[in-house]
Amino acid sequence: MTTETVAVETENTAEETEELEPLTVEGLYKAGVHLGHLSKRWHPKMRDYIRLKHQKRHVLDMDKTLDAIEHAKTAIREVVANGGECLMVGTKPQAKNEVERLAKSVEASYITSRWLGGTLTNFATISRRIQALIELEEDFAKGEVQAHTKRELLMKQTEVKRLNKFFGGIKEISKLPDVMYVVGIDREKHAVKEATDLGIPVVAIVDTNCDPTSITYPIPGNDDSHASISLISSHIAAAISEGKELADERRRENEAMRAERDAQDAAMAAARAAAADRQRQQNSGE
Repeated sequence: MTTETVAVETENTAEETEELEPLTVEGLYKAGVHLGHLSKRWHPKMRDYIRLKHQKRHVLDMDKTLDAIEHAKTAIREVVANGGECLMVGTKPQAKNEVERLAKSVEASYITSRWLGGTLTNFATISRRIQALIELEEDFAKGEVQAHTKRELLMKQTEVKRLNKFFGGIKEISKLPDVMYVVGIDREKHAVKEATDLGIPVVAIVDTNCDPTSITYPIPGNDDSHASISLISSHIAAAISEGKELADERRRENEAMRAERDAQDAAMAAARAAAADRQRQQNSGE
């Protein structure tokens, strides 16, 4: 084994064993989660989450943020454990790469490009466009793309790229999400409104310049800092992963219970058949 191979394997192992940073007030402060906007840009309905004003900037109360994250994680974990889906949304530059990375790591659906109006409220139409993308990709994979000229082929390739930009993160979704996580509700107001109109719970990072009243599980925090977004989003992703593990565990338990019931039913049927056979033998002997 070469030195380069050992180095690569060591690096891969380090990535696989990377642990989630513990959720603490100190960690939140270190990531800058507490840093709000200039006080002149504040939203009055964020008053209860603000601890103080320092150098003309509002500072959020990290004890409340810590509780809010834990509350949100519990809600997401239970939704996913019951078979639900969590859609992660973050299109702002500071969020999109991290949201996509984390969503992929836990096999969650995500939207990190521009939110298309009707993504939720006109889901049937969106689903047809996703299906068209899937079919086109399958045709490319099988070498069955019908194109008479190189220009037509290039146009189809461009269309696949364009559709993936908007729908690549939700190709696996077959129904409306059961909960949605949002970074930057000022930017994602259309996404929040669609979810709210459909009664889909929303978990979101809410900065000091935002109105938290439309959010089911508001997480007061800095939604402009990459470090802040990464820390909070990583714990949301962890909750999704934990929910999926619970769902698998419950599925296995249900399968085991069904197998046990089937075995008991089979044993009872065999016992009844044996009793009936003995009865027939007794009757024939008489």
